[in-house]
Amino acid sequence: MKVTFLGTGTSHGIPVIGCHCPVCSSSDPRDMRYRSSVLLEKDGKNLLIDTGYELRLQLLRARCDMVDAVLYTHSHSDHMSGLDDLRVFTYDRDLKVYGNESTIGFIKTHYAYAVSERSFPGVPHIIPEVLEPYVHHDISGFDVVPLTVEHGLRTHMPIYAYRIEKDFAYVTDTSFIPPESLEALRGVKVLVIGALRKKPHGAHFTFEQAHEAALEIGAERTYFTHINHETSYNEICSLYDGCLSAYDTLTITI
Repeated sequence: MKVTFLGTGTSHGIPVIGCHCPVCSSSDPRDMRYRSSVLLEKDGKNLLIDTGYELRLQLLRARCDMVDAVLYTHSHSDHMSGLDDLRVFTYDRDLKVYGNESTIGFIKTHYAYAVSERSFPGVPHIIPEVLEPYVHHDISGFDVVPLTVEHGLRTHMPIYAYRIEKDFAYVTDTSFIPPESLEALRGVKVLVIGALRKKPHGAHFTFEQAHEAALEIGAERTYFTHINHETSYNEICSLYDGCLSAYDTLTITI
């Protein structure tokens, strides 16, 4: 399975508008980050996780001509607002998109035009489906297990992480991984985990917290994602053995 990081940044993206800090001014392309998303490829099928603001630019850059299904982690705009760009994949078919109950409910309410009967060709035509957590699902030939994590200790917003094809896990935008999900993640070979910055944040892991979670999970390789503009790619990679910063366009094979 091939994994391409389409974006690895926060809701602001990097560079941040109006910011001239060292990271936003960096000449290292690995410090330039679109909103977080990944593309998985296997046996001629493409599975997308999240559709951020720059989805069109991300897919063009990755030379992706087809999306067979979409997994959503949650409904925040930096993970969903590119949904309309899915329309190019639905001219002659419907596209299935998946998530937890609250995410699918959000899609049906806020993107009602995309889930209604075909009446206008210029909008996406999607079929939203709720996935049951901790159960194996066959999605376009990918073995997918959704896992519940929490995005924000105050709001306790339940979102989905995903373990895919046994050896890959994608866990972004989390501040707490429940014991059941930690157990379901143990032994994964490649872990992608959200790590916002060094300083504590109410809704996201710090680098240290993400590193501790990776050690408990026992991943062979760990990549941080959903990173803000306070720390450069090179500095992040120097923090911990076995944990690297992902960056936009990075491709790995599992």
